[in-house]
Amino acid sequence: MSSEQNKALQDLLKQVREYVNYFRELGVETIDSETATPLVGQVTVSQAKALSKEPVLPRVLPPPTTAPKSLFARRAVEPAIPSESLFGDEPTSATSMPVSNETLEDIWRDIGECTRCGLCSGRTQVVNTHGNHKARLMFVGEAPGADEDLQGKPFVGRAGQLLTKMIEAMGMKREDVIIGNVNRCRPPGNRQPTLEEAAICRPFLFREIATVRPAVIVVMGNTALRNLLEIKAGISSVRGRFRDYHGIPVMPTFHPAYLLRDPSKKRETWEDLKKVMEHLDQTARGAANA
Repeated sequence: MSSEQNKALQDLLKQVREYVNYFRELGVETIDSETATPLVGQVTVSQAKALSKEPVLPRVLPPPTTAPKSLFARRAVEPAIPSESLFGDEPTSATSMPVSNETLEDIWRDIGECTRCGLCSGRTQVVNTHGNHKARLMFVGEAPGADEDLQGKPFVGRAGQLLTKMIEAMGMKREDVIIGNVNRCRPPGNRQPTLEEAAICRPFLFREIATVRPAVIVVMGNTALRNLLEIKAGISSVRGRFRDYHGIPVMPTFHPAYLLRDPSKKRETWEDLKKVMEHLDQTARGAANA
């Protein structure tokens, strides 16, 4: 194999890894290695086959409706308590939400022009949580993208526009809710934040939740799910069922960016959001009758 062919193959395999990781972090857990989809670029799948016996880019299949029991055989509602062991096998017992005397502004001043991890070197600006400081509904994603990095607000790109439509379909406006991410700086190439990067940044999200005390949290995508609830299960295996975070119901659902690539999942996502709406209505009626 010539050096030019070897470089072309390495470039293709790098694209494969990035492509698969991208779908994994958006909630896709099952892929079919029997068939392939060409990558966009100068190196095609057919060329790669001619150069190497390495597997080519797998075709993404819809996530399974149930997860393998060996991995996710756990109780339906799991407490999600931040611990020193990220993604520990067994979460500790649930506790109530701690009382916070902080304001969001206090937390943001503490964050400042953060240099706590390496993501600071490539960002344009820190993207803090944005929205109604007394919101009953909170959405949590993974990390800012290019548009968010430029504008300084979470979910303002294509995925954010879809999220806005989802919120409006629920009978609300973006001004009624609050939206944030696990990480506040854009990872290079929109890659998934590392465990260390997430562990450094997510305590600020926990503090914001304690300050806002929303009635419901919607986590979107695997990264948000695993960092907030500290479970290994993926979105496709737990979506549609409320989990618990310090007494706050958490609804896991697909990331809007995933819905842009697989619109067929919008129906399932809407079913998840209807359960959120029902819970918000019930708690509102209960408060009115109290």
